[in-house]
Amino acid sequence: MFKKSFLVFIFLFPVMAFIATQVSQSKQSSGFGGVIYGQNLLTNSLQSDDLISEFLKLSVKQLVDTGNYYFKKNSHDTALICYSLLINTPFKNSDFEQQKIVIEAYNKSAVIYYYVCDYRSSYDFLIKALLLCEKFNHDSCLARIYTNIGNIYYRFYKHDLAKSYYSKALNFPQDSASIVVLLNNIGAVELENDNTDSAAYYLSKALQASKLHNNFLLYSIWNNIASLYQKMQLYDSAFYYYRLLLNNNQLEKEEEAENLSCLGKLFFEINKTDSALFYIDLSNTIAKENNFLRILAENYLVLSKIEEARGRTTKAFEHFKKYSGLKDSILNVANFGDINQLQRLYEVSKTNQQIEQLVFEQQVKERTIRYQKIIWLITSCVLILVTIGLLFIYLQKRSLSRAYKVLFEKNLKIIELQGNSSERHLEKYKDSTLKDEMHDKLLDRILTLMEDTTIVCDTEFSLDRLAELVESNQTYVSQVINAALKKNFRSFLNDYRIREAQRLFSELDLTKYTIASIAQRVGYKSPTTFRTTFKEITGVTPNFYFKSIQEQTERI
Repeated sequence: MFKKSFLVFIFLFPVMAFIATQVSQSKQSSGFGGVIYGQNLLTNSLQSDDLISEFLKLSVKQLVDTGNYYFKKNSHDTALICYSLLINTPFKNSDFEQQKIVIEAYNKSAVIYYYVCDYRSSYDFLIKALLLCEKFNHDSCLARIYTNIGNIYYRFYKHDLAKSYYSKALNFPQDSASIVVLLNNIGAVELENDNTDSAAYYLSKALQASKLHNNFLLYSIWNNIASLYQKMQLYDSAFYYYRLLLNNNQLEKEEEAENLSCLGKLFFEINKTDSALFYIDLSNTIAKENNFLRILAENYLVLSKIEEARGRTTKAFEHFKKYSGLKDSILNVANFGDINQLQRLYEVSKTNQQIEQLVFEQQVKERTIRYQKIIWLITSCVLILVTIGLLFIYLQKRSLSRAYKVLFEKNLKIIELQGNSSERHLEKYKDSTLKDEMHDKLLDRILTLMEDTTIVCDTEFSLDRLAELVESNQTYVSQVINAALKKNFRSFLNDYRIREAQRLFSELDLTKYTIASIAQRVGYKSPTTFRTTFKEITGVTPNFYFKSIQEQTERI
């Protein structure tokens, strides 16, 4: 605990001026109390040179809100301080919510380090988050952590490892937007592995799933689709998607620089050098302004190839040196070695946990055996005492055995006489089939009548009305339904009405009808009752069923 706090404190001073700038530019607004309080504290703490002490006065909820606010504002230094304090907040093994907060603080810290290309630190935080998830069974957080680990391996061109973590993430519950991201990421990995068919499959699934979400999810998918077309040498289609991306004014700066770079590579590939240089220069301008080192490195590699193709070996070598320097600073062997070491430590930690679990289970087993021996001893003593008691009772009652024997023989005769009487009664009942015939006929009339939807879907239809139509009485009709179908009249009627509703959903022009109108047509006065009954019988809501039919109709 002391070591972590000391590191955070040392880290604080170089970013004080940056934090002060951010705070002075931020505006307070109502409805965001936790963050506003954090902003005021920032200003006051800067004056007293004790930012950490002031942040420590915030509640956990205020720290979370403040950290998330600066995370969204890309004020990473300030956000890291909040997350570091959250990580160092002690929690109990039973405090489920606090555990989730600490895990999320680790995860978001890892994302921040990923943004600044410090992949070693990013991976370190992710492994710590992963260990906490596994220790406390927080499966809901695992998908995001596995996705972020996959992103790191993807940056190091370890595509098989990246895909394995993306695939792991898909096995855990998450929102549909995260699933779109994972499908897109797997498509990108398959594209890097030259598995164009598999890449096309995952990207098409991602594109289809992204229709329910905002456009920002589409941008990365379009970029990968363009790369897929480029790899397939369908340059017109690739150019179309790259231009489609650049025409969107909602692109982030990094996305814009990335797409300009891709356009430059495309034009270089089709031997249009001037156009390639134009787009690469535009990409470099944005990348330099925003310190996008990875994009800069890729651009210098393309520039080196362009100059080499022109025969300008000196210029090509200069660009290649810049590329090598940037690449080494971002993706050096030492960093990946550290990540591999962290992975090994994680595996060792898991093994140790398994050993500890086995030792614990062995201890439990030994205690259980001891308890079983004690229970067996107690049980044996009880059995001996009971045996002695039964023997005493037996001796006491031995003199009465003859009298009991006589009484027992009399009881046997009585039972025999009662049995013969019952058999004669059952035989007589067996010869009579009139009741069964009436039962079957009445059931046939009921089932035939219930097929008439005009009757069943009448809102005034009731058990009395059914009895009247089958020329019987309410009691007989109810008994027949209960005996033959094992349900009451209301459940019996609901089955027919919901079945008719399903038919209407499939056959009517759904653009002209609403859920309420369908409910009215099948005999329900209340749409709420209809929705409840529909879900009980079909397992889904009528709204979901309605939309599913609409989507199926649109596809056809």
